[in-house]
Amino acid sequence: MLFNSLAFLAFFPVVCLLYWLLPPKYRNGFLLLSSYYFYMSWKPVYGLLILFSTLVTWLSGIYIGQQRERRRKKAALTLALASNFSLLFFFKYWGFFGESVNYLLDRWNLRIQFPFSSILLPIGISFYTFQTVAYVIDVYRKEIEPERNFLTYALFVSFFPQLVAGPIERAKNLLPQFRYSHSFDDGQFLEGIRTMAWGYFMKLCIADRVAPYVDAVFDNYRMHNGTSLLLGAFFFTFQIFCDFGGYSLIALGTAQCLRFRLTSNFERPYLSSNVQIFWRRWHRSLSSWFMDYVYIPLGGNRCNLPRHLLNLLLTFAISGLWHGANWTFLVWGILHGIFMMLSVLMHKLWPPAQSNASLRRAANIVFTFVLVLFSWIFFRASHIATAWIILKKIFTEQGALYKGQGLPELLLAFLCIGLLMFKEIKEEAGMNIHFIHSKNTIVSTISLSLLIAFILLFAEFSGNAFIYFQF
Repeated sequence: MLFNSLAFLAFFPVVCLLYWLLPPKYRNGFLLLSSYYFYMSWKPVYGLLILFSTLVTWLSGIYIGQQRERRRKKAALTLALASNFSLLFFFKYWGFFGESVNYLLDRWNLRIQFPFSSILLPIGISFYTFQTVAYVIDVYRKEIEPERNFLTYALFVSFFPQLVAGPIERAKNLLPQFRYSHSFDDGQFLEGIRTMAWGYFMKLCIADRVAPYVDAVFDNYRMHNGTSLLLGAFFFTFQIFCDFGGYSLIALGTAQCLRFRLTSNFERPYLSSNVQIFWRRWHRSLSSWFMDYVYIPLGGNRCNLPRHLLNLLLTFAISGLWHGANWTFLVWGILHGIFMMLSVLMHKLWPPAQSNASLRRAANIVFTFVLVLFSWIFFRASHIATAWIILKKIFTEQGALYKGQGLPELLLAFLCIGLLMFKEIKEEAGMNIHFIHSKNTIVSTISLSLLIAFILLFAEFSGNAFIYFQF
């Protein structure tokens, strides 16, 4: 069930209404059933996968919490990690692994075919796998107590607003919220609707509007010159941000209507003055996951400089592969790892100067944005060779701009991107747009109504799935 579907627009009001009408002791059970219905509406059998992951990690957490012997705790942790990552590997990477092995065998003239098949990737498996794995590791580290109530833990894993594309919640943040009853708050509810509306604006008015242009130039890159490809890369930079950022805001708003607080996944990432700051602001729940469970266990920065740089590169390479079973994602991750390594070296060799701080920061923001834009080309391209051809065309083959569906469509896309960045810049400067965030109920209602009217007038109702669903 997509957030931008009529099914969800019917599902959510019913769930919200019944949730607040039910006595508090029945609400978690109702949310659990609703969440499984939401997830199984794609493919019912995949509900068994999330149930298996839930059972394994719940039982492992209880067992680890009961044991005093470190060896047994470690064995239970290993079993939980192996079972969850094995499922993830089978469904997400088995086909990629088999194709790569067969390619190498063919290059070596070995007539052996490694058996593999293309399997439909279960929606959200990367997200809920990382969430359950983090829970077991946190129990093992004694950072949290194991959850004894299976229904509460199952709801933590399957909570529908963030189930299929995050944010990847930590148990210490979300689990306690299921243990006490919430009371309805009209101010919080209205704020949740406003957050959802801005998410829909990002998805429908920006991401889905620029998607046809992006698809046209990237899928037919040989037919387009560098000018059109550069605009396509620029549009994709905002498509992926507004697609995933829009989903995250809809998830946050949906949860807020039910009085739950989820982790904010984005914090004005395209106003970052270096790549390090970008990764503190982009997909924050995933970045912090890799920080806590990959980068720091590798040694983090508590080691000599060469090892520190290697830890960064390995972390980002793994992060790239998390995004998809394709060499392009690995290259994209490695690129950002290299950017991070260079950023660390630059800060050590040339500490930031204080003079002309504002001008320097503006230049750094532009430079960082350009780096991120060109790295997205590898993320979007179907093959590494394709990405290199696109880059070559951008720098060598300028020409007339491909206008896609027409100049008015391009201008509308730029208008919506401009509105988004105006809001981002104002908030970066610490100045909220008072008309949107007003505490006055009448003004707030008017601003929300105008935003919804704008969406209805200028949205692209194409029904496109969210990009991160494939991860």
